[in-house]
Amino acid sequence: MLYFKHFIFAFISTVGFSIIFNISRDCIIKSGINGAVGWIIYIIFVEHLNSPVMGSFFGALSVGILGEFFARRFKKPATVFIIPGIVPLVPGSGMYYTMLAVTEKRFIDAAEIGSETIFIAAAIASAIIISISTAKIIRESRAKRLYK
Repeated sequence: MLYFKHFIFAFISTVGFSIIFNISRDCIIKSGINGAVGWIIYIIFVEHLNSPVMGSFFGALSVGILGEFFARRFKKPATVFIIPGIVPLVPGSGMYYTMLAVTEKRFIDAAEIGSETIFIAAAIASAIIISISTAKIIRESRAKRLYK
């Protein structure tokens, strides 16, 4: 039941950002599913490995892979599915608590929270780059085999 709640809330937040980003109507539900799946994978990794960085990496990797799949399947740009899909994974609370610790002059806490936030952001960026690059390599290798 807990995963279902997480799925629904992540789906709603992703759909909301899809509307804000002015994504076409036929892609809104698909991008919502993409974001919700990425969030569920994040939750599973955080629960089992107790690592928000690894959870963010694998959640973003799944968002990137599923976004590329949706892009090929529905003939749309991959960014239509990937950008709203990573919104639930963005470490907004980490950024907030880092700034809060700085303003309260708790610099050690700010360094700890801030460094974890930076690692999470880097993990998300790395996962998206890996998924997009892998999809491009696969497409190019298929095109080479097709034209030989």
